[in-house]
Amino acid sequence: MSYRILTGEIEHEANTFSKVPTTLEHFRARALLLGEEIPAARRGTRTALGAVFDAANRFDWTLSYPLAASATPGGTVTGETFEQLCAWFLAGAEGCDGALINLHGAMVAEGYEDPEGEILARLRAILGPGAPIVATLDLHANVTKKMAANASALIAVRTYPHIDYYERAWQGAELLDRALRGEIHPRTVIAKRPILEGLDGGRTQVGPMRELINRGAALEDSGKALVVSVCAGFSLSDVYDVGPSVTVTADGDTMQAQRIAEEFMDYAWETREFRSLPQDSSIDEAMQRAKAGEASAEKPLVLADNSDNPGGGAYGDSTNLLRAMIAADLQNAAFHAIFDPAAVQAGIAIGVGNKGRILLGGKHAPEMGGGPLEVEAQVVSITDGRFRCYGPAFGGGAWRSFGPSLMLRVGGIEIAVISRNDQATDLAQLTSLGIDPFHCATIALKSSHHFRAAFEPIARDVIRVDGGGMLGGALRSAYRHVRRPIWPLDNIKL
Repeated sequence: MSYRILTGEIEHEANTFSKVPTTLEHFRARALLLGEEIPAARRGTRTALGAVFDAANRFDWTLSYPLAASATPGGTVTGETFEQLCAWFLAGAEGCDGALINLHGAMVAEGYEDPEGEILARLRAILGPGAPIVATLDLHANVTKKMAANASALIAVRTYPHIDYYERAWQGAELLDRALRGEIHPRTVIAKRPILEGLDGGRTQVGPMRELINRGAALEDSGKALVVSVCAGFSLSDVYDVGPSVTVTADGDTMQAQRIAEEFMDYAWETREFRSLPQDSSIDEAMQRAKAGEASAEKPLVLADNSDNPGGGAYGDSTNLLRAMIAADLQNAAFHAIFDPAAVQAGIAIGVGNKGRILLGGKHAPEMGGGPLEVEAQVVSITDGRFRCYGPAFGGGAWRSFGPSLMLRVGGIEIAVISRNDQATDLAQLTSLGIDPFHCATIALKSSHHFRAAFEPIARDVIRVDGGGMLGGALRSAYRHVRRPIWPLDNIKL
C-alpha cells in the first residue's frame, strides 16, 4: 500500500531579547521554498528533507511538500508571518496518511509562546487522532507538553555542531513506516525540571549531554524505548517552557517511558553546573595570542566571537574584535563577518581593486560590541553571496546565500561583509570570497560552537572570545516570562 506523507520544515530559533522582529523577509533571505521549488533544492543533500526524499523512494510514499522555510535566529516572529507560514504548510496536509516534518523547537511568535506546539496541534486536527506524526527537532529546542501530546514522536539531533539531521530524519522515516503499517503505536511523554540552562549548553563531545545521549541510544537498541530525545533548550527565549527536556517515545504504554524521562532529567538537574569549556577570553588576551603566533603559524588560530553569534540571535555587526585586530596590525588574518548591507553597497560603489573609506557595522546596538568602524579599505572581491556548503554542518551540497557580499582588505586583514546575517559554519563562506582559510595565521569568526565542525580540524588552536556583544552580557534581570522559581535565576533545591 502506498501512503501519502506530508513533509516540509519551519525552522526558527527566537532570541526574544533581540529588538529586530523576524518577518517573512527574514525567511526569504535564508530559505523560503514553496511546492516544486523544494525537490530541486533538497533532494540529494545531507539535510532532513534530503533524507525524507530518499525514504520516500524506499517506502514508496507519495510526498506532499508545501513549504520549506528557515530563518537565521533572531527576534520574535511576527504574528502575520507565523500565520502565513502555517497556512502554506497546512494546505498540504489534507488527504495525508501521516507526516514527517522538520521543526526547530525554539520558535516564539507574537501570540504564541509555543508555535511548534500550535503547528502540531493544527496538524493533528487535520490528520486525525490516529495518524502518525513524526517531527525532527534541533537539540536546542524548548520542548513543551503540547508538542509531545500532538506528535507521535519527537526526534532531536544528537550532535552539536549539528551534523546528523539526515540520520535523525531517516530514524523518523523508519519509525513512521512501522506506524503506518500498524506494527507500532508510538506515543511520546516529556519530563522537565526548573532549569533555565544546563546540559553544558548541549555540547555533545563530553559531559552530561553525551552521557544521556549514549544512554538513550542504548535504550533504543534494546527495544525499551522507540526514541529517546535529549534537548538542552535555548535560554535566550524568554518563555514559560524554556529549558532542557527529555522526551521518550514508547509503543503504546507510556509508564516505563515516563520513568526513563524522569530519571534522565534527574541527572540533568544533578549535573546542571557542569561546563566543559573555559571562560571566554578577553579581546586583549586573544590579540596577544594571535600576534605572538602569526609569524610561525602553519595553521590558523581561530578566534570565535561568542558574544555576537548570529546563530544565537545576535546582530552580527559588532566591531570590537575587528577594531582590535586592526589596532594589533595582525597579518595574514581573516574576519567573518560584518553584517552590513549598506557597507556592501558602499563597497560596490567603490569597485573591485579600488580603495575607499567605508563605515562598517555597529548599527544595531553600538553600546554592545562596539559602534561603527570607519576603515580605509581595498575592495578585493564582490559576489552575489551564493555558495555551496560541503562541510559537515548545514552542508551536504546544499546551496546558501548571504546576499550581495564583498571582501575588503585592511592592512593584513581580509574582511567579509555580508548582506544577510548568519554565523560562520562552512569553509565556503570564506573561499567563495577569495579568502584561503588553510593558509591564514588567524581567522576570526562570529559563532559559538557550530564553527567547530568545519574550522576546528584546520586550526592550530581555538579561542572563544567575549567581544562585548549582546550574547556576552548578563541578561538575568531581563527575564519576565520564564516559570519561577528556576535555576540559576533563583536559588532552589529539589
